[in-house]
Amino acid sequence: MCIGIPMQVSAVEPGHAWCEGRGERRRVNTALVGTLVPGDWLLVFLGDARETITTERAVEVNAALDLVLDAMQGLDACGDAGFALPSQMTTEQLRQLSGQT
Repeated sequence: MCIGIPMQVSAVEPGHAWCEGRGERRRVNTALVGTLVPGDWLLVFLGDARETITTERAVEVNAALDLVLDAMQGLDACGDAGFALPSQMTTEQLRQLSGQT
């Protein structure tokens, strides 16, 4: 399984960016995301930036990852994941989610 990690750009170089997130700093390939500036947020999979994201989205993904980590450690994972689960959505919301407008 591959999990996307939100990371914030701290420095940019041709084809790569130095990013920080979830307690680590790493050099990330940026070929798929275009021009970046320090402060931008990326969703990083296995050392490659796959998309730029907003600060709000980075907070949501980090909250979800915190819940997963808590559950894996046997802790009570009852925080806010930052998104609605499909089981809690209305029929109309599910149609929109699946592209059936």
